Amino acid sequence: MRHPHLNARRRTAVIGIAAATALGLAACGPEITSDEGPTTGPGSSEPPAENQLVAPDSPEGEITIWDRSGDLFEVFEAAIPAFNERYPDIVVHHEAVDIDAKLQNTLITGTEVPDGVFLDDARVAGYADFLWNLDGVLEPYLGEIAEYKVDVNSTTEGIFGVPFDSNPGLLYYNAAALEDAGVDATTIETYDDLLAAARDYADAVPGSAPIHLEQSPFLAQLQLEMFASQLGTSIADADGELRLDSPEYEQILTFLDTVQSEGLGTRAEYLDPTDIAELENGNQVFYPWAIWFDFAPQQLLPETSGDWRAMPLPAWEDGGARSGVMGGSSFVLPSESENADLAWLFYEFLMFDEAGYTSVWGPSEVYPDGLNTSIPSYAPAADPSEPLFAPVEALGGQDLWAVATEAGEQIPGTVPTPSWWAGAVEYLGNDLQRMYDDDLSPQEVLASSSEAIQTNLIDRQ
Repeated sequence: MRHPHLNARRRTAVIGIAAATALGLAACGPEITSDEGPTTGPGSSEPPAENQLVAPDSPEGEITIWDRSGDLFEVFEAAIPAFNERYPDIVVHHEAVDIDAKLQNTLITGTEVPDGVFLDDARVAGYADFLWNLDGVLEPYLGEIAEYKVDVNSTTEGIFGVPFDSNPGLLYYNAAALEDAGVDATTIETYDDLLAAARDYADAVPGSAPIHLEQSPFLAQLQLEMFASQLGTSIADADGELRLDSPEYEQILTFLDTVQSEGLGTRAEYLDPTDIAELENGNQVFYPWAIWFDFAPQQLLPETSGDWRAMPLPAWEDGGARSGVMGGSSFVLPSESENADLAWLFYEFLMFDEAGYTSVWGPSEVYPDGLNTSIPSYAPAADPSEPLFAPVEALGGQDLWAVATEAGEQIPGTVPTPSWWAGAVEYLGNDLQRMYDDDLSPQEVLASSSEAIQTNLIDRQ
């Protein structure tokens, strides 16, 4: 999930990207298995041991790369000439594809399988039986890739995605409105501090509801997982076992229920007209969200553009992690493709070569100031002292790169997203909304959702 900015054309693109990502998660990873696994591999009639991809001896040939249409397609397209300077004998056929609609059937039938595919992190584990194990080729870089990005791309059998972006959670706040109300946002270090600041603002600005409460069940659940990742947990453990009914989730839901019950929350869908209006009029001044919220002050909030700032999320306890993960994507290499080994070189260049990751996140025709709606997941590329994108004018010239890279370093490790995650929205995402309606307590949300997810999703797999 990442959002373009800078002009109207790319503002239109963001809607498609957000929808595509939501659909990708909503579709979930397919429940497809293969008893024998793939029988062929790049450059040989037999795959390497444990289906591990091996880098090619002769980097020559043609590759087909699938990406979604939109701003990132343009970014990767613009990077191909730089790749060809490094590998002049590899021809890249770059195709804009509805991946969510097409990939599953393509992998099952083995017909016209692409060599590389851009994929939501949440879907990687579900496709693992049809992908190359990347343990070997990624090994030189593993020590410098964000831990959670490796974890989310891994199963007990290996690593099946080349990590792309990092989407750290941040607390966006309207610095000008808070200053006018006499509230010092920079003192916020914990969620208790955030509640105190929201109460002070509500007292100073009657009728305000300072903290965003997400009304979309899907995005509310995604945000809930961001909060949970700060506490080192998630909806399921490494074995796919449900662990929702826990003290960590109860702590988070109790906070959200307090925001709602005290009238401190603006309940709206992410950047819908109501949400935008409440952001512009100063009623809603705190927005805990992924880095890609910065799209809003750049494109959708003309009246308050320049007033907003970002800081790491508050911690759940003193000294706790100040960020969590919310969204993200990686690249996968289907094991039935003809030249996945050459596609690996393309992704290796984009993610781990300075010329490649600079072409992705640095200034370009697509993003003249650089791609600032995510950061790289590779530590040398995410060096806080060497920003790839410029300070963000819509954030008052703030150095968002420094804030985001600092936050990204604090994200705890995680586990693969279970294939039933999006199906859980029918239960957990909807129960969150029932809590905001005062129909359920935090404890009832956890009990009800856990039972429904276990019975209707996990037990039926």
